[in-house]
Amino acid sequence: MTAPLFPLFADLQGRQVLVVGGGAVAERKTEALLHTRARVRVVAPTLTPALAGLRAAGRIEWLQAVFAPGQLDDAWLVIAATGDRTVNRGVATAAEARRMLANVVDDAALSSFQVPAIVERGPLQVAISSGGGAPMLARHLRRQLETLLDDSWTSLAELFIRQRQRIRQRFPRPAERRRFFEKVLAGPLPRLFRQQLHAQAEHHFLASLDGAAPPPRTGSVAVVGAGPGDAGLLTLNALRAMNEADVVLYDRLVSEDVLRLGRRDATYIEVGKSASGHSTRQDDIHRLMLEHARAGHRVVRLKGGDPFVFGRGGEELEFLRTHGIPYEVVPGITAAVACAAYAGIPLTHRDHAQSVKLVTAHCKDSFDTLDWQSLAQERQTLAVYMGVAGLEGLRDRLIAHGRAASTPFALVENGSRREQRVLNGTLADLPETARSHQVRSPALLILGEVAALAGTLHWFGAPPVGATAPTHSRNLPAPTLQAA
Repeated sequence: MTAPLFPLFADLQGRQVLVVGGGAVAERKTEALLHTRARVRVVAPTLTPALAGLRAAGRIEWLQAVFAPGQLDDAWLVIAATGDRTVNRGVATAAEARRMLANVVDDAALSSFQVPAIVERGPLQVAISSGGGAPMLARHLRRQLETLLDDSWTSLAELFIRQRQRIRQRFPRPAERRRFFEKVLAGPLPRLFRQQLHAQAEHHFLASLDGAAPPPRTGSVAVVGAGPGDAGLLTLNALRAMNEADVVLYDRLVSEDVLRLGRRDATYIEVGKSASGHSTRQDDIHRLMLEHARAGHRVVRLKGGDPFVFGRGGEELEFLRTHGIPYEVVPGITAAVACAAYAGIPLTHRDHAQSVKLVTAHCKDSFDTLDWQSLAQERQTLAVYMGVAGLEGLRDRLIAHGRAASTPFALVENGSRREQRVLNGTLADLPETARSHQVRSPALLILGEVAALAGTLHWFGAPPVGATAPTHSRNLPAPTLQAA
């Protein structure tokens, strides 16, 4: 193995850098150098249109020539990006003779320094290098870090830079400064910046710096939507929250695939509700949130779908606000959107549905409060949550209020998950179809003309069972299914 590289961040502002080559690779390197405010001179017989534009704007200097060693005389470093190994070797040899650092793109053997993959958040930079031997691995890791480091890191870095002198005066010894930073970063400061509460964040930081007595240690709660089950539909903010959590209170419908993405040493507590079997009362969920937040923990209240769509997220926020617990909300992809998409059903369609209504019908009380006259209107799509147990009553009331018995439906069971199943039929036979196929929760009902499109537009999992032909006049070819 070769010796490890010495990591180095070079200050190139106002300093001359030579780029040898005028093609697409040289263009990328030049843009990166200009970002550092270096003075860039490009040596090449011709330039790409983009490089020519930079030259016309006065941002780079162009020497229309082939490389010659004398061109290195006033440069601080050089990048060879010609694609011609003979030319690149000549650049590396000339730089070595002048004890100048040189990077030859995609040629570690000729390079005396490597350009790392960079994750940048304002003044904060994370550099990743494989020593030039496995650049794709470094880029892969950079993409992962891009998802984990949100823009609040920019605000944190800028604050610490502004207050650097005060911090050093307050804590002159490095060990003291380290303990201070560990404490302040473990507190509410990052969350306040994430929530764009910059004035509160600065006030909290200055109070901590000045030694003001901190308030009693209180954690926070993030109410997070986990989506319908496919872990790929989890948002970046949800993933960040789960990886910062000390305690995760999760619903029964949150999939194992999603839970596996969370912080491994967190405490996981199931607080699911079920029409039959064990259920956790809402008051008990409130008590658990309060107990763990007051213990100083970061709590994630993880809900299937979106917390504000039939998820009782509003009630939980009202409770947290009443008890003075800081909170934030991370939306999730709600079941109606996800299940429809994974079944190939557009919720709106200019020929069939100009509106969508989201409805829950899991108990008799909710049935009695619905506006059935409005729900039975044509040219709209109904997405019915938690309605498996009440399908017979749903059908009878819709038909009684004028909805056609021939209206197509799709029942999407375990939407977006590996075991997804879609049943198609018409409103008249809805409860019988569900019973004969033993449909179980979680299942979402989509009712309206668009539901018939699942028969031709499906793309995920097995084709719908009992697919009905779409009623619109356009000719839609059947999908071509390919083996994975």
